[in-house]
Amino acid sequence: MQIDLSVKELTQKFGEFIAVNNVSFDVESGRFFSILGPSGCGKTTLLRMIAGFNMPTSGSIEIRGKDMTSVEANKRPVNLVFQHLALFPMMDVKENIAFGLKRRGERGPSVYKKVNNLLERVGLPEYGDKKISQLSGGQMQRVAIARCLILEPTVLLLDEPLGSLDLKLREHMKVELKKLQAEVGTTFIYITHDQSEAMVMSDYVAVMNLGSFEQLDIPQNLYSNPKSSFVAQFVGDNNQFIGKMHKDENGEFHIICSENEKYLIKDSFGIPEGEKTEMYVRPEAIIINPGFGKEKDINIKKVNVKAILFDAANSRLLVIPEGSKKELIVSLPQNRQFDHIKRGDTINIGWDAGSSVCFKESGVKVYEEL
Repeated sequence: MQIDLSVKELTQKFGEFIAVNNVSFDVESGRFFSILGPSGCGKTTLLRMIAGFNMPTSGSIEIRGKDMTSVEANKRPVNLVFQHLALFPMMDVKENIAFGLKRRGERGPSVYKKVNNLLERVGLPEYGDKKISQLSGGQMQRVAIARCLILEPTVLLLDEPLGSLDLKLREHMKVELKKLQAEVGTTFIYITHDQSEAMVMSDYVAVMNLGSFEQLDIPQNLYSNPKSSFVAQFVGDNNQFIGKMHKDENGEFHIICSENEKYLIKDSFGIPEGEKTEMYVRPEAIIINPGFGKEKDINIKKVNVKAILFDAANSRLLVIPEGSKKELIVSLPQNRQFDHIKRGDTINIGWDAGSSVCFKESGVKVYEEL
């Protein structure tokens, strides 16, 4: 498949500060590619270099095999959708979309033929004569994208375009953007700090931290097989345990957190005996009141229910293991099997040894950075 965007060993320094550190990746034609990371990780700086607004300190950017190093921003085959859409309020919808074509010197009926065709493709066929003030947030979003797409960019860059929308509309627009990208077939490079946006819409996601990519993968692998402590914490919810790696006389591996906390895991994950280790267990991997026929394979703990975190289908329990101050998150199944559980109850929880993933202790605390 054709490569629309190729970034090779790209670095951006501001004095002694390294904003983007030796980043390389390729994006195939027609892909929805997201760069996901916390504020200050370098993702917007990376996007601005692709757009041509920032010159890299070193490295190269190619679009369909052509080196963009000396190509000015307004002459690159890319277009950029900002979080603040910057639509022209004095123009109606069709004039907003036609603006780029007219600046390029196009005139006549062909301009509005292209505009009407694009309005059909973005699901706004009857909105050409509407004022911008008459549009909803989602409709304005689609107009902003149409204004970029009409110039037929090889790559469309989107810098947190849903950030200013309310939660309900953001949820709706995630689906709409995915459908729109599939319909038009343009390569999208999408910048976000919202993991849900990246996971729902993308073919591939690069998780960025401190100027570098921690992992570039399909969303399912990022979630199920994180390659670093940072990814395990940043992508989805996770329960973290800190302990030491131990191999017993039977050849089984455990994480020992204290005298009363010893957890069976599937292997050593390449971590030496006695090394400080971070173990992660997803809330949905934890079983409430597990059967007691498989104690050999399941870590079972008695816990106190501190709170019920109701969020409809995403409801969870906040629990504390006996003899510990550590809080754990446990997902509640969507059926009503555990509706009887109340705050203050003591219950058993458990998880299969194969549900854990472990890394050498990194000291990274994602949510302190956020």
